[in-house]
Amino acid sequence: MRIGILTGGGDCPGLNAAIRGVTRRSVDTYQSTVVGIHNGWAGLIQGDTEPLSLYSVSGILHRGGTILGTSRTNPMKDPADIERIKENVKKFELDAIAAIGGEDTLGAAAQLNDLGIPMVGLPKTIDNDIMGTDATFGFDTAVSIATDAIDRLHTTAESHHRVMVIEVMGRHTGWIAIKAGIAGGADCILIPEVPKSLEDICALVKQRIKKGKTFSLVVVAEGFTLTHDKELVTQDDERDEFGHVRLGGIGEVLGAEIEQVTDIETRVTILGHVQRGGSPTPFDRVLATQYGVAAADLIHKGDFGKMVALRGTKIETTPLSDVAGQIRTVDMDLYEIAQVFFG
Repeated sequence: MRIGILTGGGDCPGLNAAIRGVTRRSVDTYQSTVVGIHNGWAGLIQGDTEPLSLYSVSGILHRGGTILGTSRTNPMKDPADIERIKENVKKFELDAIAAIGGEDTLGAAAQLNDLGIPMVGLPKTIDNDIMGTDATFGFDTAVSIATDAIDRLHTTAESHHRVMVIEVMGRHTGWIAIKAGIAGGADCILIPEVPKSLEDICALVKQRIKKGKTFSLVVVAEGFTLTHDKELVTQDDERDEFGHVRLGGIGEVLGAEIEQVTDIETRVTILGHVQRGGSPTPFDRVLATQYGVAAADLIHKGDFGKMVALRGTKIETTPLSDVAGQIRTVDMDLYEIAQVFFG
């Protein structure tokens, strides 16, 4: 068989481990040929590829980012692009494609599979918001980075008697905020799933002062909205090919409001893309490797239109059609646990 691999959407730690897993399994076990597709769907549209060998994927397990490059190209936006994809699949004699990505990449993979291009999906995203799986690789690394940042900000907040607002990624869901917030001992965690009023947030900070606690740590996901204003805070009005705006800045909004209402010195840290970078954690390296091997097995069984998924401790599968257009939100039982430590 000839198998194509692409990585789409935002980069995250573990992508190279997944590429390595698909390639090693396909070449070693099935004696197949593997073709790397550059820059996500853009590479499949443009016919930009390279052969992948055991040598190509040697030494990449620990590396962040993706050796294939990525983009936010939407292959379904232009019918002409769909035709180019079909032509290039034939040109490069691809029997199947392993699409590694988040909700947008997997949604496109589901549609292309329905059009007759055999697809298997691997779920990656630091947001951990893909339906049908207990975890996406990249998430554990992002939580570790965010937790380390919260730990470091904790000491300066306590020393200077400040409120520290830490903005983390999380467009639709607050998985990073909730996990890193609990792990870092945050005093308030704000997530998209649970809008709150500015009055409630400030009341919590004032409540801590009455208890003799002279500092507060507020962790907020970039997609959080205040109850009186459902508008997302964005960097600009520009949208990507999937219609997403660039979020960022809710931390600055909250920081200014909290300082004005409470009269407590407040500082804001936006972690931004640092959460995506660097080497993956051991958990993400193992999970991405498991996904890569399982995806190769699915392809060689001819079991297309599926996404590999973690359920408990086992790697299973779920139909791509069940994943497309769905978002896995924060477990409210976990949020209830976090609330025990607010204030």
